[in-house]
Amino acid sequence: MSILVYTENWDGKFKKLSFELVSYASEIAKKMNTSAIALSIGKVEESELQKLGNYGAEKIISVSDEKNKVLDNQAFSKIIAEVANKENSEIIVFAHNNSGKALAPRVSVKLHAGLVSGVIALPSDFDTFTVSKKAFTGKAIANVVIKSPKKVLTLSQNSFGLIETENNSIIENFEPELSDTDFTTELKEVNKITGKVILTDAEIVISGGRGMKSSENWAPIEELAELLGAATACSRPVSDENWRPHSEHVGQTGKIIAPNLYFALGISGAIQHLGGVSSSKYIVAINTDHEAPIFESADYGIVGDVHKLIPELISEIKELKETEN
Repeated sequence: MSILVYTENWDGKFKKLSFELVSYASEIAKKMNTSAIALSIGKVEESELQKLGNYGAEKIISVSDEKNKVLDNQAFSKIIAEVANKENSEIIVFAHNNSGKALAPRVSVKLHAGLVSGVIALPSDFDTFTVSKKAFTGKAIANVVIKSPKKVLTLSQNSFGLIETENNSIIENFEPELSDTDFTTELKEVNKITGKVILTDAEIVISGGRGMKSSENWAPIEELAELLGAATACSRPVSDENWRPHSEHVGQTGKIIAPNLYFALGISGAIQHLGGVSSSKYIVAINTDHEAPIFESADYGIVGDVHKLIPELISEIKELKETEN
């Protein structure tokens, strides 16, 4: 028996998200007296693969065939299920991101496994295998029991910390049984955004709401984002007014994000907006209304005018950076 964790890579590199998943799987493995196995699909150097061992993976399985350089849900889910059967994996862990949410249901069907998406903690009971997840847009916690022999979980980002351990892992190359018919996605062109932090990958996000008053007032947000190496975002009313592109809209009906730090500037905090950002590790809110709902979810809040406070914040950060240099 084992715990299998699918670790996504970005251009051959792992991010904090992958290490968080391995840490989570490793802790489950300890409690079940078994081992955690990390699966990497795509071309990744051995030195990068070894990093997974720093967070508890006892074995790292690498599928580096050139055919797998592009995410193909059909092919990848078949590979993951094949490895799960080979390693007798009782639990398979994915990230609760776009890739994980696409792959996990396919794998659960292939393995006849129960699926719980968006778990936020280690199982509270291993006899009945009970896991917790947020419900009602984060307003409640649901405790879900999985009764099937095999189980598939997607872990919400920033819901489990990194746990470093001694690296005693081994790397094993694996060639899955795939045919050309297993690949349904054809890569024709790659257009990469340069000079801008991708919103869904960003560790820090600076987001503005209707309190910014107009599109002309966005320059300070962009300057703050550049200083912090952050991505910019907005609430739905802002994108509806065409102050900012719809690609920056975060919320229940927009992009779901989970940065380490989320600035909500002039955002009231409607439940639909909070549904898309509630997994942020820290939320900092600035609003003139001390009764704005955003303050109920914020870790740090300032009651004040964003148009006065953002320039002050920019000035302080610049001064701090000059001191460091």
